[in-house]
Amino acid sequence: MARYDLYGDDGSTEGELCPRCGDVFLANHGDRKHCGKCSYTEWE
Repeated sequence: MARYDLYGDDGSTEGELCPRCGDVFLANHGDRKHCGKCSYTEWE
């Protein structure tokens, strides 16, 4: 899967949405997931 392919043919996505913003995908950095809009972070 290329980095720019966000949605599958059925409109689904593998990305997780930010629980605060709701309309922004969380960036996966391996040890954490981060929202670039509101700085929400989930550590793994």
